[in-house]
Amino acid sequence: MSWVTSPSPDSINPMVQFARGCQSRGAARRGHDTMLAVPEPFVAYLRVYEPLSSFESPLREEVEAAVDRGSVDPFDAGLWEQRQWLRSQLAAPPRLLPGENADGEVQGVGGVLVLDPEDVPTAPSATVGPGPLACPLDVRGRAAAALVGFLGDAEIPLRTAALPESVDKARTRAGAVVSELSGGAVHVLSSTWTVPLPWFVVVDPTERCVFTEPDRRRVCWRVAMADARRRVARAHSVSQQSIGDDGPTRILKETGRWLERFHPHSAVELDYGGLVQLMTESDLDADTSAEDVHAIVDAMESDDADEVATRYEQLRDFWAEFAAREHHN
Repeated sequence: MSWVTSPSPDSINPMVQFARGCQSRGAARRGHDTMLAVPEPFVAYLRVYEPLSSFESPLREEVEAAVDRGSVDPFDAGLWEQRQWLRSQLAAPPRLLPGENADGEVQGVGGVLVLDPEDVPTAPSATVGPGPLACPLDVRGRAAAALVGFLGDAEIPLRTAALPESVDKARTRAGAVVSELSGGAVHVLSSTWTVPLPWFVVVDPTERCVFTEPDRRRVCWRVAMADARRRVARAHSVSQQSIGDDGPTRILKETGRWLERFHPHSAVELDYGGLVQLMTESDLDADTSAEDVHAIVDAMESDDADEVATRYEQLRDFWAEFAAREHHN
């Protein structure tokens, strides 16, 4: 039985496809400029925060400078990314990608998220830090990868209307930026409208953080890199023995490879991001996704097909409602 409902990390790795992930919020959020009246993307994130000392020059200096300028508010990370994209389109002339000038040259790291190692639960054998831990938001590269996907999937009239230049030129430029990503690790994976179920393997179900203040709603987990790698490796082994190399097994393998590209004393964060907008208090109370996914791994290991089916049905019923809104949008 398949227990994955989303694409592999290779397809969700890049920047949010804003046109697909938005729905009107009706008004700007209090305390922000009027640009935030634009719909906020419904996006979940899997992020890695690395110690500043682990970055190599010249990236290290760029990240340090971004930290000194001030980190992005984690409650507003999706909105911040959206603003970068919108400003690139409103520039004169429009930029194909955020984070570059009119000539396509990179304008630096841009925004970063910062995390204190003390805010990361760890097992006794895991180490996080030293702090601060930084997560470059990699907006330009992720946007380029999303643009490549958009050019492959969108109808010709939509592609023509959405691009500030020819499709062939846009495809060539975006492809070149994506090729650059092979030399380093993108710190953020993103998924619209739903959370890929294998992501829940990474976290400890008991360590969920829920914030429900008005305009400050958030659901996230933070884990030590060593704990994340251990859980993914175990789940991959169990899944491979139970159902073979396809489906969730392949995604777990790709996720494990992605995590291996970062410093071993990093932290990993699963964040529901803009998806929280879709969730009521009752939804948050009913959300047992992390528990269900971990129970599925345990049941697969013990060959308990009934438990796998029961847990998967719970996950399907919970997330299907939110994923269906993409088609209604």
